[in-house]
Amino acid sequence: MRNVELKARDADPERTLERALALGAEDKGELRQRDTYFKGASGRLKLREQEVQGSPFWDELIEYSRPDRTDARTSSYQRVPVADSGPLLEALDTAYGTLVTVTKRRRLLIWDGVRIHLDEVEGLGSYLELEAVAEPGSDLSAEHAKVERLRAELGIDPSNLVAASYSDLLLGESGDSRSAEELLAAADEVVRSAYVPYSKFPVGAALRAADGSIHVGANVENASYPQGQCAETSALGALHAAGHSRIAEVAVVAERIEFCPPCGGCRQRLAEFAEADTPVHLGRPGGPRQTTTVGELLPLAFELDPAG
Repeated sequence: MRNVELKARDADPERTLERALALGAEDKGELRQRDTYFKGASGRLKLREQEVQGSPFWDELIEYSRPDRTDARTSSYQRVPVADSGPLLEALDTAYGTLVTVTKRRRLLIWDGVRIHLDEVEGLGSYLELEAVAEPGSDLSAEHAKVERLRAELGIDPSNLVAASYSDLLLGESGDSRSAEELLAAADEVVRSAYVPYSKFPVGAALRAADGSIHVGANVENASYPQGQCAETSALGALHAAGHSRIAEVAVVAERIEFCPPCGGCRQRLAEFAEADTPVHLGRPGGPRQTTTVGELLPLAFELDPAG
């Protein structure tokens, strides 16, 4: 299944509701949802438990993939109804580990086949989502047109558009120190795998993907020196091989020095898959730590003009 999605912060939910109803949107009432996200999935995997007006509603397991962009983007997903979410939640947590739980109150409206979600998300605030569900075989042009019309009619300011999922936003809002420690620990662990017979300078890197999964790599040298690769390059290969295309967080650990920033080439490589404000942690787990960003490390990263 596919849909075209748009997400934005909503500064005035009451006004958004009035505008949606004035357009003829059908009010389906309020849902309470709890989405538990799990680690290690290719894409995102969550178990949704929900209720309507205080009564249990059908639960479902949802697997989905979509690019993290602020414009309307295509999401591919699968939904599996769940009869008894409790045992499944326990099994998935045991097998994969829980990444984060998103709890929200959702007002659902339908306009011309487009789902309008007015969400109050615990720990984040008010958000608006548009989801135009695609028919099988659709070229998605009609779905994009509907979303763009709603975007204009509801007065969504471009500055309020959001690229990340609620799970990613919550992970960014809380536990920053714990998140850095976890990533540094992963980088420190992989240092032991470094192959450095020439420089004797082992380095480990850990990258967190958008779904929270961690991908690591160590530097690998070669007798023909230019053929070696840095730890960050090894980690990027692991991240991409696992089906991810965006970096949410970086950690780099070196055995012989306290802080080891990425070399110039790796800064450009990281910039290819990260945002300018993506955090980069340098140091050791439990020790001194220095945190910068990809943009601070490489303020004028090269970007290829697609039109060129």
